[in-house]
Order: sequence, then structure tokens, then C-alpha cells
Amino acid sequence: MRADIMEKIVSLSDGERIPELQQYLSSLTDDQLTTVVTNSALKGKDIGAMVKSIFKGSPPSAPEGASRRLLLYQHCIPLCESGDLQTEVASDIIGLLMLETHNLPGPSLAQLASLFVDAIKLGKMGSGKSLELFPTVLTALAATEALSYGKGELSGEEYKKQLINSLCSSRWDPQCVIHLTTMFRDVPLAPEELQFLVEKVLRMFLKLDLQEIPPLVYQLLLLAAKGCKKQVLEGIISYFKEQDLLSIMTPIIHNLRHVEGTAILHIVFAVRLDQELGREFLKSVKGSQGELCPFSIALLLSVARIQRYEEQLFDFLKGAITKGFKDEHLQQGSKFLQDLLPQRCSLAQMILDTVKNSVFGWDHVTQGLVQLGFILMDAFGPKAGPFGKTATEGANATAKTPTQQACRLGGHILLEGFKMHEPIRGEILEQVLNRLVTKTASPVTHFIDLLSDIVVSAPMILLESSSKVTETFDHLSYLPLATVQGLLKAVQPLLKVSMSMKDALILVLRKAMFSSQLDGRKSAVTGFLLLLKNFRVLGSMASSQCTPALSFMYSSHYEGISIGPFICDVSCAQVQVDVHSRYNSAANEAFCLEILSSLRRCLGQQADVRLMLYEGFHDVLRRNSQLASSIMQTLLSQMRRYYEPEQDLLPPVKLELCIGAQGDQVFLQEPLAHLLSCTVHCLLWYQGMRRSARPNAGGSDDDDDEEEGGFQDELQSILESITRRMIKCELEDFELDKSAEFSLSSVGVKNSIYAVLVMGVYEVLIEYNFTKANYSKSIFEELLELFSRYNKLSEILKEKSGKGKSSKSPRSLLSMGFVSTLLTALFSVLMWRYTNIPCAVEDAGKKEKRCSVSLLCLEGLLRIFSTGQQRYPARVAQLLSAIGSDHGPGNASVTEKTAFYIRQFQRALFTQLNGGEEDFNSKEAQLLVNILSVLSRQLEPSSQQFVQMITWTVKICKETSFEDIAFSKGLLSLLFSLHVLYKSPVSLLWELCQDIHSQLGDIDQDLEVEKQSHFAIVNMKTASPTTVSGTYLPAF
Repeated sequence: MRADIMEKIVSLSDGERIPELQQYLSSLTDDQLTTVVTNSALKGKDIGAMVKSIFKGSPPSAPEGASRRLLLYQHCIPLCESGDLQTEVASDIIGLLMLETHNLPGPSLAQLASLFVDAIKLGKMGSGKSLELFPTVLTALAATEALSYGKGELSGEEYKKQLINSLCSSRWDPQCVIHLTTMFRDVPLAPEELQFLVEKVLRMFLKLDLQEIPPLVYQLLLLAAKGCKKQVLEGIISYFKEQDLLSIMTPIIHNLRHVEGTAILHIVFAVRLDQELGREFLKSVKGSQGELCPFSIALLLSVARIQRYEEQLFDFLKGAITKGFKDEHLQQGSKFLQDLLPQRCSLAQMILDTVKNSVFGWDHVTQGLVQLGFILMDAFGPKAGPFGKTATEGANATAKTPTQQACRLGGHILLEGFKMHEPIRGEILEQVLNRLVTKTASPVTHFIDLLSDIVVSAPMILLESSSKVTETFDHLSYLPLATVQGLLKAVQPLLKVSMSMKDALILVLRKAMFSSQLDGRKSAVTGFLLLLKNFRVLGSMASSQCTPALSFMYSSHYEGISIGPFICDVSCAQVQVDVHSRYNSAANEAFCLEILSSLRRCLGQQADVRLMLYEGFHDVLRRNSQLASSIMQTLLSQMRRYYEPEQDLLPPVKLELCIGAQGDQVFLQEPLAHLLSCTVHCLLWYQGMRRSARPNAGGSDDDDDEEEGGFQDELQSILESITRRMIKCELEDFELDKSAEFSLSSVGVKNSIYAVLVMGVYEVLIEYNFTKANYSKSIFEELLELFSRYNKLSEILKEKSGKGKSSKSPRSLLSMGFVSTLLTALFSVLMWRYTNIPCAVEDAGKKEKRCSVSLLCLEGLLRIFSTGQQRYPARVAQLLSAIGSDHGPGNASVTEKTAFYIRQFQRALFTQLNGGEEDFNSKEAQLLVNILSVLSRQLEPSSQQFVQMITWTVKICKETSFEDIAFSKGLLSLLFSLHVLYKSPVSLLWELCQDIHSQLGDIDQDLEVEKQSHFAIVNMKTASPTTVSGTYLPAF
């Protein structure tokens, strides 16, 4: 029966028998018609012909036809949403309905629109297929002139607005959100309607599962083509920022990261296609610097891959990073700012979080991270100073300035990226090595540090790219010496596990040894010395195995080899690599002896090359003690060339052999003082090592010396002879007296070289004999004789150089260990007990118009504290413990130790101030204030000791009335630097300004100023300079 109805309807339509078709459709009840449509749709057979036939037999101009058409719409919409139909069938039905929608009368359109709204509110739009029809209905509805609404009428456009408002104000089924967002893309919307809709969709983000977010983001971005671009972008970013804070469980975080990655891809794709969206994104990120989060940073880096946005976005990131570090620096240094401004998450930490998050398949982010890392290192790395020099930093120096912190951040980004992402490792390594090779005119220490970190953290991974490293070796001869030293130190752990890399380096160094360029030969010496230090021969005793005092006392402070208590042994970095290598002692010994043979050839080259060798031998010996015999024999052989064996002849060294001439030019050929210094340090270290090994080895020094070739006795005899005869020498024996010429002529240059060599020899002999003296009176008398002659020559040089253009004094050869030991011996009390220095010593200094010993102690202590705080801040506590191990608190915190020393200097300053202005020593008081200022930085601002320090400083400022400008400036600077860390200095500044106003008066001379005095330190003499200097202004 139903099949017959369908066939008849279709046949009447096909035969164009329209009147009969209309009459037949009128004869059918609504149930019969809907049943036929349902059956036809379920079978998927001729449903299109059926729907077309019904439309053809239902003229919209006739009430009955319009009603039948509405019935068809009302029945087909739920039918398509039921899920019972095949997708193709549902699509065909919706397509036919869309074609006829414009023929529906206004009331029918209104009913259809209400049907959709009610279905959405009730959550009956499961598949969302019929929603494709809704935009067509709304468009047709908006074109209607008038519709009844309640007791009145509305235009179709207004009616549409009411429907959209009702729809967006209602509750949406989460399953419908994506379908509705897709649907509204085809609906004409006014700006306010679009904004209302976007707000609704963004609110629905929180009600959806994570997996539904990416398709919704995609549809929302397509919807943003209509407008509200900024709102859409900020809403998406805000959602993921909130999710980052809420998602703590690991599985959720993993899912979130993958969802974020997909969302970023959708946004980047949209920005590529829509330039207006890209411009809105730029405006958004620039206007919300404080609202950045790991997701927005990742998005920014991904968008930066689009060429037209690259420069702007990276410039923005550079500026934001430096601003973040500056703000953080200011906030950390001011309690006022800490209370005034909220604590924000560090931008640097968020960037590092982005690096960490990128491991979840964010390949589109990693390239931007690499680019950002190198941009930061290039832009904020160390800059070349005058004459191409740059300030050196300790091996583990802490980044202090915002630019240094930004450069360090770039290094961290690249290091973490290298460890996490295999595809970018080659690019990172290649770019780092390229910069080492090409940036010869600017410092590359930050890139060397990065390379070293990469080698230490991932040595086996780096071996996969060993060819890139060996290619860099080919450029060693053309690189600055500092770069060569840093590069070879950085890669030396790899040489232990890669024979091919080691062989490639040796081949390059051998070629460089015969280079026509001096720098090339110096690079070769650097490389060979490094290999000698790190390829130990079995049985070698590490420097740490010898007595610590010896190791420290004789550590060299030569330029380029900083071996001291604060420098980490390079071999520490090998721990992760050595476990993979097979130790071959015999091969190492043959290898090292071969290198030593090559290095001996350097003893016939220029002074600079020899100098590097002398500066490096001591360090090699400390790391590879089994090479002692070869090294000491080499030094002994070299010493014999310049030692005068005839005991009655003066001087005991052949200075004429130490210089060379070419035409009118005279130059240094042999750095004799450095040769002697190297010999002394190596001999002393060797003897100390033998003494420490004697309990286990047995035998005597004589037996050991016979085994080693007898160099100990001969070297000791030479050094004793040189000492004895140098004491007898007068300046005339060196052709150096007060009448000697020190001009730029050949004679003057020769005399200058002689003077520097002789002074260096004196210094080395002083150190050697002091070390061997064991506090013997007779040897100390000889030391005084040596120093007297050294000082006499030094005074002549100062006098002569003061008249010339250059007054640069030669660099001292006294080691830091010796200076430390000597000072301890001279001043057997702690330096902060400088007031205990005997009066006779103080008076002697005053008579000779020199600085008093107490002032020298204070200056030395100030430099020690300042250097430790600036270069080794993490080891200040160890420094304080070492200075006062017998007097200071035992196992105390840094704050307690610092407070202990502060109290000593406070007492000293208080004694100065109580002695009256006649006995007041301004320079000493200034030094004490400076020391207090340096030490106070170690106090925790929240500690009781810090409060006591402020209270004491305020008391001194209020009670001290000395008219000393420099002292008052220093004291007030200390006061404000402390106060700004404790609380806002506004009240303090106000009182100080009142005192200054009271002393200086007003610019209006007729105005009488009330006399006030909060701080006695502000008086008539100090008020004006205090105002001009503005020492307290940086406190804000």
C-alpha cells in the first residue's frame, strides 16, 4: 500500500500531471505522507524523487501546499538527526530542503527556526546533520518583511536576532558545540551577535573533553573570518593557560600536550591563510607581555616560522625576555617593589617549560626554539672590549646582568633541545661550531660553554656527529688562541672514546706546529699540552693526591692557566665518558712521550711559543706525574743553556742569549724568568709528591733521583748558585743603573727586556727560597737582600717609565699560593684584626710615606670579599670559614658567619668615630664602610641580623657629625642599599631631604626654613655634595 503511494506520487510528478498530483496529495493524511517519506528514506530508494514530487505538488502560494511543505520539513529534520538513515540519504534530503527553503512563507520559516532552537536546547541534535539547513532558514527568515511576534510584529532580521540571542543564552549539549560552531559559519551575523556567539563557544571549552578541543579550535578559527579575531585567539590561549595550571596528573598532562600541539598547528595554518588574523595575533601578544604562558610561547615560536612575522615576533621575544630579567632584578633588589608589584612567573622558566613540553611531538615548535636560542646568544653574548679584549669570567660564573641572563637562557634552550630532540642535534652542533670558526673578532666563550655542556651531558650522542667536530679541527691554526683553548677543553672527553677524533686532532696539531703563522704554532702547543694533561700514564698521581697545601701553594696564576681553589678540574667532566673507554696505559705512555718530543722543538721557536710551554708544563706534571722525568730533564737541559756554570762569574745567567735582533729591532728570544719559574714550580711539586709517596714506596730521595736521572740535585744546585750570586750582583752587572736608557731605541728596548727578566728572576728566587726556608732566619735575610735589589730595580723602572709614554708595569711571576702564604706569615693575625698590627710597623710605614699596613690589610680584604662575591657567589660561605676558622662560628649559616664578621668591622668603625675628628682617618673609615657594604649583601633581608645591621647603620648616620664628604656619601649609600631591601625608603628619604633643606635653605630666600636634624651626618659641608651625588636615588 505505502509503496503504491510512493510510486503514484513519483509517477504523477514525472508525467507532469500536476493537478492530479496536488489532488492526490490532498487526499493523503499527514500520517500517511510522513510514513511514506520515512519508509522511502530508510530504504534509501527514490527518496530524492519522492521529496521533489511532494514539493512539486505543494505550491507554496496555496495554504494547503505551504502547510504540506512545512510538514515535510518538520518531519525530515528529526528523521535526519535520528541516525537511522545512511549519510548519503540524509545529505540528499537536507540538500533538497535547502533548495526549497526560500519558497517557504514567513510563518513557516519562523516555525522551522523555532524547531531548530528547541531541538538544540533539548539536546536532540545528535549528529548535527540537519544543522546544515539552519543557516538557510535563518537567511530566508531575515529576508522576510514582517512576522508576528507576541502581540506585535517584528521584521525578519529582528526575529532572527531574537532567535540567536535565545539560542546563545540557552544550555548547549557539549556534543552539539562543534556542529553549532560549524553551522554559524554560514549564518550572516551582526558584530554584536558574533561576539555573543564567540563568548558562548569559548565558555563551552571547559565542558568538552580534551580530544574535542582541536576540532572546535579549527571551527572557531574559521568562524573568526567573520570577526572577533582577537577575542578568539585570547580565549583559546586563556583556556590552555588555565589547563596548564589545573592539570597535575601525568596522564592528563600527556594528553593535554598532544592537544595543545594540534591546536597550535590549527592556529598557525589559519594565520598563514588570514593575514588579518596574524596581525591580530601580533597585537594580542604585544599587549599582554605579562600574560604569556608556555602555550602562548610555543604558539608564538610556531607562528614565527612564517617569514612575514619572523622578525617582529623574535624582536618581541628578545625585548620581553630582557624586560623580564630587568624587572626581576629590580624587584629582587627592592622590598618596596616586592610589596607593590605581584610576583609573576618567570618568563625564562616558561620558555624552558616550553622546551620541556616540546617533547610531545611539537616538531613545529622545536625549530623556533633553536632559532630563539641562537638569537639570544648572538644578541646578548659577551662583546669585544678595547683592542678586542673581553672581561673574563670564572668557569662557573653566575650570570648577573639581564643581558648575561638572557645569553645564559639561550644556551639552556639549545642544550635542553639538543638532549630532547634528535632531528635538531645536527643543526645545533653545526651552528655552534660555525660560530666558533667565523666569529674570530668577537668573544665566543658562551658558545664554548654550550659545547662543553653538550659534551658533558650527552657525549655518546655527540659522537654520532663526530665528523662535524673533526672538520672544525682543520681551522685551529686560524682561530684566536682563546678559542682554540676553549674548544679543545670542551671536546677533550670525546678524545678518550673516539680514536678517530684523537688521530684527526693530532694530525692537525702536527701540521700547525710547522705553520708559518705564530698563532698556528701556539695553537699546536695548546692542543698538545691539553692531550698530555688528559691522557694519563698508569701510576700517575692526581694533583689532589698530593698535600692540598702544596697543590694550592704552587698553583700557577699565569695568563691562560687559572689553577686555583675555585677552578673545577677538567677531568671531572670525564666521569661520564671514562666508564665507556678502555684504559691503555702503555699506549698512553708512548703517546705522551711522542708529544713531548714534538714539544721540545718549540724550545727553539719564538718567545711566545716557549712561554706557553713553560706555563703549561707545571699543569701537565700535576695531572700526569709519570711524565716528571721527561719534563724535568727537558727543563734542566734548557736551563743549562742560560746558566753560567763558573761560580765566580756574575751575573749567574746569560742574559745576552735571551734577546734577539733583526735589523734595528730588538726582541725577547727566551723568557728566562718564566723558564726559571716553571722549573721551580715543577721541582717543588715533584719533591712534594715524592715525600707524600715515600711511606708506601720506601727508599730515599737519592735512590729516586738516581732512577730519574739525577735532575733533582743538579737543579737544586743551580737554583742555590743563582740565588747566592744574584744577591752579590749589582745593577751594573746587568748594565742597568740609574743612567741606563729605557727609551724606544734599540738600546732602550734591550735594557727594558733585561730589567723585566732580572725582576722576574728575583721574584722566582724569592718564592723558591721562601718555600724552602722553613722559616730559617739566615734564609730570610737572603730573601730581604733579594727583595732589596728587586725593589731598587723596580723603582728605577717606575721612574724611567713615568717620563715616557707608557707606564705599564711587568706582570708579577709570584704565584697566588705564595702570596697567600707570605701574607699569612707577615701578618700572623686575621686580616680583620688589623688593629693588632704592632705600632712600630705602622710608624715605619708612615715615616716612609707609604700606606699603613692596616690600610693595606683592609684594601686586600675588600678585594677578596668583592672578588669572591662577584665571581664565586656560591662559595662565599667557604671563603668566610677559611678566613676565620679559628675565630668564627663553627657550623653556622652564611648569614650567621657574615654577621660575625660584620660585628668586627662595626667595632673598628665605631672606634674610629669615637676617637674624635682630629684622629679620624677618612680612608680607613671609607674602606670599613665599603667592606660592610659588601658583607651586608650576604645577609638575608628577612633575618634578624639584617635588621640589626640597618638599626646600627641608622644610629651611626644619626649620631655622626664628621664633615667628611666621601665618608658621608659612603655611609648614606650603605644606609639606603640596606633600607631598600627591608622596606620602602620613602620615609627615610623624606627625613634626609628635610635635613638637606634645613642646611641649604630654600630657593626662595625670603622663606624661613624650619631647622631640623634627623641625621647628624648631614651638615653644612656634606649637605650639598650629598644632594648632587644622588647616592640614594638608585634605591628606587
